[in-house]
Amino acid sequence: MNLLELFAQHDISILIIIAFASLFAGFIDAVIGGGGLIQFPAFMILFPNSSIPTAFGTNKIAGLSGTSIAAVQYAKRVKFNWHLLFITAFSSFIFSFIGAKLVSRIDVNILKPFIFFMLIAIAIYTFKKKDFGTYSTKVLSDKKKYILGFLLGIIIGFYDGFLGPGTGSFLVLGFVALLGFEFLEASAYAKVINCITNVSALYVFLSQGNYILEIAIIMAVSNMSGSIIGTRMAILKGNQFIRKLFLVVVVIMIFRYGYDVFY
Repeated sequence: MNLLELFAQHDISILIIIAFASLFAGFIDAVIGGGGLIQFPAFMILFPNSSIPTAFGTNKIAGLSGTSIAAVQYAKRVKFNWHLLFITAFSSFIFSFIGAKLVSRIDVNILKPFIFFMLIAIAIYTFKKKDFGTYSTKVLSDKKKYILGFLLGIIIGFYDGFLGPGTGSFLVLGFVALLGFEFLEASAYAKVINCITNVSALYVFLSQGNYILEIAIIMAVSNMSGSIIGTRMAILKGNQFIRKLFLVVVVIMIFRYGYDVFY
């Protein structure tokens, strides 16, 4: 069966909807992270008969495709501290694995109320502090940067493996709050780290055959298109634009976790 025949198995309206959802997710993810909050639910609604591993695998192909494009675009315009990037990515990679291992042993719902109220506090703080993330606020020694980057990788990596939604946004927040980065710089670092930490997960899904090829292709192309638009807009419009979109994503996450906690 060729690719065209695979596409023909699906309703054209479903393919169009998932393409637009992936486009928007790629845009959001490239600017501030959190595209999975849009793309994954859309996939589950449109393809309700798919298994969870297949949903994760298909979404991971699309998400990593868009994130890679964003990382390349940011790398052309943002000067990285490669040691900091490596240290944060390394600790995130290790603790993402540990978090994933603990999912089956600990009830993840225990943490959701804490995250819910933490998100509300983040939203209020970001809204009231107009200059939050608009310029670099800390001058740290390399040693302090590396220690904070390592700790950030531990926290965000564990969260990514244990729960997951909005990891990119939390990573951006960590770089801004702990290391004093501006939003644009933080987004650039987050994209590169997301690429590194997601490669192993994608390898597992591909090796197990947990993906729908034709849907993954549509989602990947759409996600990459949205990522290109989002990255260029973030670079063009700067930190205030990213800050506003960050607030939007945090509010979406508040509703998402609020639903889990109360319903």
